[in-house]
Amino acid sequence: MTRLTRDQLLNHIRASVPEVTPAQVAEWRQQGREPVVIDIRERDEWIQGHVPDAWHLSRSFLELQIEQVEPDRDAEIVLYCAGGVRSLLAARNLQEMGYEQVYSMIGGFGGWKSAGLEVNVPRFLSPMQRERYDRHIILPGVGEAGQIALLDSKVLLIGAGGLGSPAALYLAAAGVGTIGIIDFDKVDRTNLQRQILHGEATIGQAKVESARQRINDLNPEIKVIGHDCPLTSANALDILRGYDVVLNGSDNFPTRYLVNDACHLLRIPLVDASIFMFEGQVTVYQRRDRARGVEGGPCYRCLYPDPPPPGEVPSCAEAGVFGVLPGIIGSIQAVEAIKLILGLGAPLVGRMLLYDAQDQSFRTLSIRRNPACPLCGDHPTLTELIDYEQFCGMPAHE
Repeated sequence: MTRLTRDQLLNHIRASVPEVTPAQVAEWRQQGREPVVIDIRERDEWIQGHVPDAWHLSRSFLELQIEQVEPDRDAEIVLYCAGGVRSLLAARNLQEMGYEQVYSMIGGFGGWKSAGLEVNVPRFLSPMQRERYDRHIILPGVGEAGQIALLDSKVLLIGAGGLGSPAALYLAAAGVGTIGIIDFDKVDRTNLQRQILHGEATIGQAKVESARQRINDLNPEIKVIGHDCPLTSANALDILRGYDVVLNGSDNFPTRYLVNDACHLLRIPLVDASIFMFEGQVTVYQRRDRARGVEGGPCYRCLYPDPPPPGEVPSCAEAGVFGVLPGIIGSIQAVEAIKLILGLGAPLVGRMLLYDAQDQSFRTLSIRRNPACPLCGDHPTLTELIDYEQFCGMPAHE
């Protein structure tokens, strides 16, 4: 059995693991060559500063999680530690896993700083937050940076009823830092069959206050902003401005058109949903923004250019609604909102998800932007908000 000293082992590894200087890594990035840079130090080292846009996979979990970060065995990967020793040992292990282009950065993070290169000093979660959001943090698509992004985000719910209830609870549980709720209704016993934000103890109370109490009980660090007032063309832009995502849980057409128009004008993604008896649907309306690389899709007016005449479409109060249904659809709205905040996966832009509770079926329809749409078309004519109460009734928020 061969016995090697530390230095002999490192020299042996250097013969098979290529090394790269911090200056070379920085130059590659400037040239558009984007290797996957991975910091393998421990968390207490990472939070004191790290290479910008580097992944953090501590040495203890590198081999277990590398495939979630980079499954391509031919990808260029640069590993770094504090001084360049741990990264050499780690690189050899990745080579044994079949990764063909693994580099160890000479001098590690210390060498990067000494070269005067840019350093990120991140915000980090408190011990209590790390405990609360642990199952998020270990997800490759979220991590600590994603959880911080959620805590910094602001989501507005239109309605604290059937759809708004599960959406609010899951957004709060996920750590969305600010949740706005607009609803001017009061809690009624008939709401409790499906509106799980509320209970017997809050009957007669304003829904925004009932919602605030429940959300703060679930997650005390969430800021809840209540708007106990009708949404109108006079206040919509002021209320919606500043939010990252809006979720529509209203079941009346005047509000649907108003929220759609306001979100489009403010360039805020809108997660729109509706329910009726045993069926529900969800889609995301997002305006094209080439500067940010957002392709965008249709808006609500592309699908429904004009509101229906009064009384043509019965409300849930008239037709009924399966109690569990809004829980499913509202939860999907929360999923879409979190995906938009994190830039995770493919949002339902240009697609509508349909659900039928009676046969437990999901279908997805492709929907397209209407070039003649007065709001988002090629030659828009609608440039300010209008109210639609004159066209149809105003049933309570579902």
